[in-house]
Amino acid sequence: MAKKKQAARGVIQLECTEQRKEGVPGISRYVTMKNRKNTPGRLELKKYNPYLRRYTLHREVK
Repeated sequence: MAKKKQAARGVIQLECTEQRKEGVPGISRYVTMKNRKNTPGRLELKKYNPYLRRYTLHREVK
């Protein structure tokens, strides 16, 4: 059998960066996929935070 290559596309979690600073209870997290070969750094996207009721910066967590 052929040896499997390491998958380039993996599941990641995005967590809100502004919610901890403001002290609002709860955690806004999103799950998505990214290609680790094309984007080796941490992914940052603007997503909706239902606790703060606005769009905030969400950063990839390990």
